[in-house]
Amino acid sequence: MSRKYTPFILLLLFAMFLAACGGDADEPEATDGGDTAAETESTDTEEAMDDEEAMDEEMAQAVEVFSWWTGGGEAAGLEAMIGVFAEQYPDIAFENAAVAGGAGTNARAVLATRLQAGDAPDSWQGHAGQELIGTYVAADQLEPVNFLFEENGWLDVMPETLIPLISQDGNIYSVPVNIHRANVLWYNPTVLADNDIEAPTSLDDWFAAMDALQAAGMDAPLAMGEQWTALHLFETVLLASLGPDAYEALWDGSGDWGAAEVTAALEDFAKVLTYTNSDASALTWQDASQLVVNGDAAFNVMGDWAEGYFREIGFEPNDGYGWAAVPGTGGNFQFLSDSFVLPKGAPHRDAAIAWLTVAGSIEGQDAFNPVKGSIPARSDADRSLYGDYLLSAMDDWASDRVVGSLTHGVVANDAWKSEIDTALGLFLADGNIEGFQSALVTACSTAGPCQ
Repeated sequence: MSRKYTPFILLLLFAMFLAACGGDADEPEATDGGDTAAETESTDTEEAMDDEEAMDEEMAQAVEVFSWWTGGGEAAGLEAMIGVFAEQYPDIAFENAAVAGGAGTNARAVLATRLQAGDAPDSWQGHAGQELIGTYVAADQLEPVNFLFEENGWLDVMPETLIPLISQDGNIYSVPVNIHRANVLWYNPTVLADNDIEAPTSLDDWFAAMDALQAAGMDAPLAMGEQWTALHLFETVLLASLGPDAYEALWDGSGDWGAAEVTAALEDFAKVLTYTNSDASALTWQDASQLVVNGDAAFNVMGDWAEGYFREIGFEPNDGYGWAAVPGTGGNFQFLSDSFVLPKGAPHRDAAIAWLTVAGSIEGQDAFNPVKGSIPARSDADRSLYGDYLLSAMDDWASDRVVGSLTHGVVANDAWKSEIDTALGLFLADGNIEGFQSALVTACSTAGPCQ
């Protein structure tokens, strides 16, 4: 290499060295890059928070409603009311959390588990009366809904006999959507006509009619299903045998479960059971009702939701089925009412209030009840929407003596009802009337007003 290039090469190497040192001097740019990463992380966090808020907002536009309406006219009626809700509140998704089985027994067990876990639905179905007052209100689990009755004028259109049953200390705790009748005897008109039998009006007439049917070859003239339907039958026979005054006295504590008249009523019930089908425990209420319209049985005692079921499966009133008060209970309306509540701490309170508003509205009740097979809790229903049976029920509700149902939550809280149901289960197995009555006395002492 020529010496004349040596200084130039040395100068170039020195410049490269300075450039390398200059690279170390640019470290603050790396620090600027660190700030950009922090900004990116902050942006991601904000976006996640925005997503969470959006999810919360979306969840707020939903209402979870818990019931036991899963079959027959009851499920169809619920869907009809959900349709009204969707029209009036299109931005709120309806979550149907219905649980099937046992006329609500299974549902209430699931509900109890959820409440214990702090996982209450936004609203749930309950029966007006002690099922609500003696159970959920007593446990401080419900919010009063007086404001809904005042804002919507419901006190002017709800029966005076109903409001006290859903109230405690001046507070109203549920929105009733209907009135059901428990003491209904459903019968097959063709079977009765073919055997020259009139619809019975007294217990003795009923026994005579069923004796005649058995003599004609019908093994089980009275269709019955699983145990809760036996409890339903039991309460109607109690009313028939005792009369309304003595019946009501058993529930308010002024009556005596150990009295001779109760013994006579239990004997009447035991006799009624001799006309029932041996496979009752394996049948749902729908199965038992179907035996009547199919002509395999002549009678069934069931609430008037059975009428919705009969129509749903294609039978016509006064042709495929007829009805009367359970023999011995004429002039009495043994009632129950389905209601919805506002739980304390409802996850979506505003959406729950929207649902309750529809449940109490004339639009909601006139959509629900004609399909369900019940009459509205409101007195201003459109009568043109209701069939022959329901119109007769409206008229009877307005004129008959009103008494409450045991099976469906009016006269006894859940604890008392459970003890009675346990006693009934033992009686269905052993037929011991004395033991049954003793257990009923004990149940009133431990869980009822006799304590």
